[in-house]
Parts: sequence; C-alpha cells; structure tokens
Amino acid sequence: MGECCPPAGLQIAVLVPCLNEEEAIGSVVSEFRALLPEAQVWVYDNGSDDRTSEVARQAGARVRLEPRRGKGNVVRRMFADIDADVYLLVDGDATYHASSARRMVDLLLEDSLDMVTGARAGHDGGAYRQGHKWGNRVLTGLVGRIFGRQCDDMLSGYRVFSRRFVKSFPALSSGFEIETELTVHALELRMPMADLPTPYKARVEGSSSKLRTIPDGLRILRTIFGLVRDERPLEFFSALWVALVVAAVAIGSPVVLEFFATGLVLRLPTAVLSVGLMLLGFLSLVCGLILDTVTRGRRELRRLAYLQVSPVVSRRSVRRLDDGAIHDR
Repeated sequence: MGECCPPAGLQIAVLVPCLNEEEAIGSVVSEFRALLPEAQVWVYDNGSDDRTSEVARQAGARVRLEPRRGKGNVVRRMFADIDADVYLLVDGDATYHASSARRMVDLLLEDSLDMVTGARAGHDGGAYRQGHKWGNRVLTGLVGRIFGRQCDDMLSGYRVFSRRFVKSFPALSSGFEIETELTVHALELRMPMADLPTPYKARVEGSSSKLRTIPDGLRILRTIFGLVRDERPLEFFSALWVALVVAAVAIGSPVVLEFFATGLVLRLPTAVLSVGLMLLGFLSLVCGLILDTVTRGRRELRRLAYLQVSPVVSRRSVRRLDDGAIHDR
C-alpha cells in the first residue's frame, strides 16, 4: 500500500490507557511521537502507584488521571474527553508494534474505514501465552458466528478509529471486555472495518500483565452473553423458548399418555410443572418479539448518531472520487 496523503490539518490522537507501566510507558510515548509526529499522545493513568505519569510526561505525552479502575472506564473517559479526526488506541506495555501505526492510519483513511484492528501475528515465544491465544481464538470465533463476521483478533488492544466511530460508541464496559464491545459495536452498525497483521512482542523486563486469564475470560464471556441478549433478543429468547418447550414436553408426556390410558391425572404436580414451563416458554418468545422491535429502534438511533459525523478521507480518496465524477461526465 502506498503512502497516504492525510488532509491538511488532520488531527490524530494516540490514546494510551495504562496502569503501573513505569518501565514501558516512556518508550511507547517516544516511539509514537516519532512515528506520528503530527499526532498528540494522551496517556491516561488508571491510578498507578509508581512513576507512570511522571515518565509519560517527561517523554512528551499529555497526562490525565482516571481514578475508576478498569480499562473500559479509561476508554470511556478518553472517548468523551478528546476531540480528533483519527484515534489510535494502544496499550502502554510496549508489546504492540509502533511501526505499524502509520500503515493502520493510512489504511483507515485510504479506504474510508471506521476501525482498523492490529491483529497480533509473528509474536515472540513468550509474548502471547498459549492460554490467552487459545481463549482469544475461541471468543473471536464465537462473536464472529453470532454477529455474522469473522475478525482475526477481537481482543487486540491496538486499534485505529474514525471520529464517527468514537463519538457513536456508548462504552458501557468497565474492564478488559471493552475490546469485545468495540468489535460488536462495529459489527452491529455494519461499519467498514479491516484487520492488519502486526508483530507482537514480549513485555519489557520488570513489568507485569494486568490481564487475569480466567477471571477476565469469564467477564468477556459474560459480556458476549449480555450483548447477545441486548443485540439479538429474538434469537436469545427463542433459544430459551425452545429449551423450555422441550423440557415441558419431556416432563409432561408421561402425564398425557397416562391420561389417555386411564382418564386420570395421577401426577398433578408434574402436570402443573409441565404447564408452567410451557407458559414460561411462550412468554419468553413474546418477550423476544417485543424486545427485537425495541432493539431495532435503538440500533437505528445509534446509526443516525453515527451518520451525523462526517467521515475523514485522504486526498487520494478525494482525487479518486473526483476522477470518477469526471469520467462519468
């Protein structure tokens, strides 16, 4: 891909959420300032008890504090506070490939995308733990199957966004499940998006990961479950309806067969339980139908909020559009 020509005056914000990254944050800020000299680097300290803020400030970043713990809380604050045309989100642990930043920004601008994800590839032996890699593959595949498109690395913390993405994103998550919410938001609004493979390296010596494999994996799974309920209510409650109906039929069949054989209902509690499960099943189906209509309205409102923000395109894209218009004439 050739070098893209950003529009004059394009504002790029590099957003770095971090917690206790004294050893790594200085190099992260310096690298992104060198590779994206037109960008403003923002470091949001999530309540570190080391010199993270001081080191980031000395490296040339603008530093703010977000006391509420959790990456989702930091991203929500960043998206609300900062105005820019293009946003680059990266972790402050120096594991992501800073040299890929320009290619990611160029891809977003050249193809008028709303999100470009840096898919981790070609990592060091100790950079990407096997448990994290396997869990990411499972969760990414699950979201792709449910929401209709496969992405390469749903849990990557290295992304570039358009302004219209950022200002239409509700940011409801509080922790590491924020990456799942970012991906589902793009999928639900059918935003143009792409993945770009980027190298991934081990953390610098002396720093430690804040990701807890099992607890955070369960939180991400719970987030996916909640997003399916909120964004796909008809499918969610239809599945519940099928399960309840099957259970009701399995429990009630002996009672019905016994009634036809003897004319008596000898197991009344079983019959009551079966009828109750059947009623709950159909109530679940009705709830799914109603909530599906509500969800459609909410999705339309989010889409309208998204469309209110103008897209940012490169000069190359503008020239391509102009050439096409001339050719049409």
